[in-house]
Amino acid sequence: MVGLTRLAGVLAGYLADLLVGDPQVGHPVAGFGVAAAALERISYRDSRIAGAGHVGVLVGAVGVLGAALHRFTRCRPVLWSVATTAAAVWVSLGGTSLARTGMAMVALLERGDVEGARRLLPALCGRDPTVLDTDGLARAAVESIAENTSDAQVAPLLWVTLGGAPAVLAYRAVNTLDSMIGHRSPRYQRFGWAAARLDDLANYPAARLTAALAVLCAPVVSGSPARAARAWRRDAAAHPSPNAGVVEAAFAGGLGVRLGGPTQYHYELQIRPTLGEGPIPSPADLRRAVVLSRVVQAAAVVLSCVVLSAGARSGR
Repeated sequence: MVGLTRLAGVLAGYLADLLVGDPQVGHPVAGFGVAAAALERISYRDSRIAGAGHVGVLVGAVGVLGAALHRFTRCRPVLWSVATTAAAVWVSLGGTSLARTGMAMVALLERGDVEGARRLLPALCGRDPTVLDTDGLARAAVESIAENTSDAQVAPLLWVTLGGAPAVLAYRAVNTLDSMIGHRSPRYQRFGWAAARLDDLANYPAARLTAALAVLCAPVVSGSPARAARAWRRDAAAHPSPNAGVVEAAFAGGLGVRLGGPTQYHYELQIRPTLGEGPIPSPADLRRAVVLSRVVQAAAVVLSCVVLSAGARSGR
């Protein structure tokens, strides 16, 4: 019964994201971010211990809330549990917003509006857009689409499949904190360490599932599964992130493009390893990356439904 109830919630939440996108007003993730920023004004110290405490309080609070919701819905009709799971999935997924932003970037680049594309890039990633030309903007967008296919699409589906609404809400809290404080700027080098490591752990299985699905789905965008698998196997380990490199390499191979190279953030320049073979991504390749991202998420939904259906048949 739990499996079928969760399955219905997953499908409803996915369809809500597909048809509506992110909530436009009062998004819970945005509210969590405001609360995290407010707590940071009190909790910030330039140390790993302070950062771990900051993360522990915030993720713990979300965990308590998720457990309370779970207990509440267990005492209510099944529809309550379906609705709670659907709402948790809806606010945790970001597939439609990611695709819309990616396609908006395609439109700007195709008409040569580099300044417009630079203004849009912060909606996708934290790089410094002022130093990027058309090629650099397209490459940054493809890399962000790939990484966020795991972070904002496959990982939430994986965690809700394994642990229901409490697990996916806790995951979204961890991932949000990583985006806020988990980078290597001077301010967050130590304070954000715990957020970054916890996010690495939470996304480890999802990144590999995303890469595997990207390999399988590559033909949808006229790509090669063999080339995607080869790039993953050969190039991913050289990336500084244990998860982003896996997904970006699989996307690079599947799309037949070359990712990596100099990557300028506001706080430092990083020289990223080369991922994949072929030309630097064009706006047309960015369009293909968006399509591949959506197909990978749909495949993850199907896989989630299969797993939950099997669990329901086995009586769990």
